Amino acid sequence: MKFSRGTNYALHTILHLALKVDNNKPIGVQQLAEQQSVSSTYLSKILAKLVKEGLVVSISGANGGYSLGHNWESISFLNIIHAIEGKASLFECHFNHGSGCLIEQVMSSAEKKMEEELLNTTISDVIKGKDTALY
Repeated sequence: MKFSRGTNYALHTILHLALKVDNNKPIGVQQLAEQQSVSSTYLSKILAKLVKEGLVVSISGANGGYSLGHNWESISFLNIIHAIEGKASLFECHFNHGSGCLIEQVMSSAEKKMEEELLNTTISDVIKGKDTALY
């Protein structure tokens, strides 16, 4: 199982914005892109998805850029992953077993446990008490 690079960039972008949330200044896409060594065009597409889901706020104008909203502390890893990857299940049985497929039951149960962990872990949880210099 592997998440896309887009999810990786989205998670790191939101973490970066959360670490800068105290200064209340939006951060431009160019600065965010340089911080992650990714093209600003590619990161703009990721940011558009995050804005659409209400996870990031876009501020236009000369001093514009991106920032987190007022309730940023409640943004979970699952919220970010769903914004980029969508909400489709990781596993689909391609046989006609219906809902009684034993393999699909195991895979579905495992996915639910993973989603629960990702839902219960917020960006705020990650930065509390951590050495963010390692970021």
